[in-house]
Amino acid sequence: MLEKNTLLDLYSKMLCIRAFDEKIAYFFSLGKVHGTTHLYVGEEATAAGVCSVLKEQDYITSTHRGHGHAIAMGMDMNLMMAEMLGKVDGYCKGKGGSMHIADLDKGNLGANGVVGGGFCIAAGAALSQQMNHTDGITVCFFGDGAINEGNFHEAANLASIWKLPVLFLCENNQYALSTPKSYAMNIDKISDRALAYGMKGMELDGNDVIGVYEAIKEAREDVLKNGPMLICCNTYRYMGHSRSDAQTYRTREEVNDWKKNRDPIDRMEKYMLANGFTKDELSKARQEAERKIEQAVQFAEESPFPGLELITTDVYA
Repeated sequence: MLEKNTLLDLYSKMLCIRAFDEKIAYFFSLGKVHGTTHLYVGEEATAAGVCSVLKEQDYITSTHRGHGHAIAMGMDMNLMMAEMLGKVDGYCKGKGGSMHIADLDKGNLGANGVVGGGFCIAAGAALSQQMNHTDGITVCFFGDGAINEGNFHEAANLASIWKLPVLFLCENNQYALSTPKSYAMNIDKISDRALAYGMKGMELDGNDVIGVYEAIKEAREDVLKNGPMLICCNTYRYMGHSRSDAQTYRTREEVNDWKKNRDPIDRMEKYMLANGFTKDELSKARQEAERKIEQAVQFAEESPFPGLELITTDVYA
């Protein structure tokens, strides 16, 4: 059994991830968030379990659905919320929005609006770690749709032949926008693709935060010693792919079944209550997560919008 502080940290991260993205969904309904955004509600156990294992010298590359990764890596939710609302105190000075949040000091090389855009970045980062003998790994997050992109082959093949310390981490939330995995791939397990590159593959229940944490802890050591791995965390997103998703490709009954029977936070709460935690302790953790989100909202709302004098800064030609 994991230590009590570790269990509480995993639980708290999941609570913050959900509360943050539910707040973003609310702000969307008010027209406060412009452009589009992709929410992580329902997938919290994967980000929390993976990122909680990582050390200071490790990196991640994220995806268009990257808020959960950022929070799990310990990034500042005040700056994240400000960025979401287009404010100058945000991570990208209000210019990047949902899909471009990064923090090199926290090891997050950035979210990416390009499907599969992180594959080759992750291989390059892992190559730098190998050449500099940092004893670190790079975790490349991507979705089930992205693994059909050509640059997965390029990155996986290069990582394999050079034995780069990169962990390819597929978040299979069952749909690539509206396309189910069964329609796009003639294999049962996404991790079976690891065989073609001479690397290990593994399937995990992505809604079991303890199982993810323990598996990734072992995988990190394996990647450092032996080179790349492909791990698929099977999970589910509760909300649409993005703001414009009518969700006509799945039934309400399917979504409710995942919420009722496989919710990662509910599962963690049941485990904690059965292993020495009190309802009061869980309630305090929830209150603290809500407090942090409200603090982030206040910070963001008090931050100004970027002025016109900044329109040509941070632009590269």
